[in-house]
Amino acid sequence: MRPLQISLETAQKLSKALGVPIEQIMHMPQHILVQKLLELEKQNKAPDETEGNPDE
Repeated sequence: MRPLQISLETAQKLSKALGVPIEQIMHMPQHILVQKLLELEKQNKAPDETEGNPDE
C-alpha cells in the first residue's frame, strides 16, 4: 500500500486533530482516515447541538 497523497501540512493538521503520529496518518488506509474524520466531525458538532434553543 502506498502512502496517502497529502501534503505535510495536511498530515500535521490531521495528526494533531486525531491525536495520531504523522507516520501513522501517512500509512493509514484512506477509508479508515475518512471514517475517523467523520467521527471527529460528529464529536465537534455534538456539543453545538446540545446547547439547544436559548428560549428553552
